[in-house]
Amino acid sequence: MSIKHWPEQERPREKLIHQGSAALSDAELLAIFLRTGSHGLSAVALARQLLQHFGGLRTLMSASREEFCQGFGLGDAKYTQLQAVLEMSRRYLQEQLVRETVFTNVDNVKAYLLSQLRHSSRERFVVLFLDSQHRLIRYQELFQGTIDSAAVYPREVVKAALTNDAAAIIIAHNHPSGICEPSQADISITDRIKRALELIDVRLLDHFIVGEGQPLSLAERGYV
Repeated sequence: MSIKHWPEQERPREKLIHQGSAALSDAELLAIFLRTGSHGLSAVALARQLLQHFGGLRTLMSASREEFCQGFGLGDAKYTQLQAVLEMSRRYLQEQLVRETVFTNVDNVKAYLLSQLRHSSRERFVVLFLDSQHRLIRYQELFQGTIDSAAVYPREVVKAALTNDAAAIIIAHNHPSGICEPSQADISITDRIKRALELIDVRLLDHFIVGEGQPLSLAERGYV
């Protein structure tokens, strides 16, 4: 049965209007993005098949063009729409951080880091450079790879902090496995970076690990 024949309160678009986006399932949100189904499937049924095939929104949204377009009636138009939506979300969240004192709303920081790192299939190490009022100066990716392979160099973080005239920084990296628990390497590099920054009078405010769910704060765990 076509979605237009469903009871109004069950249609994704009407449900979003009356109850808000948080009331929708992943499949319902994806169905609104898709707009139409294919091969005799409604948009919601197609969305469910996509989520099952990719294993969830995270892997779907990080899929390459080739992976995204393989079957299911999807093509370049939908792929480019998805990339545009993701980039608009990142830019919106970045504008929020530029306009406000970052640590007055840690939730915005977490949301921004999720938008940047959650869907990456590779481990990435990034830095948020902040001014004396803790407003965002710049977001920069410094390293790719795994922390266990010693790919993160404190001297490069210090150099970048000086280049950006930062008074404080927040560092973050993602765990592609989705598990947020810090490793001993995560704790060790946090301490090394903190001590290196102290030599140039720059504060390390936090180190976030991004995986499934909300980012984990090492400061909240007492490691910063």
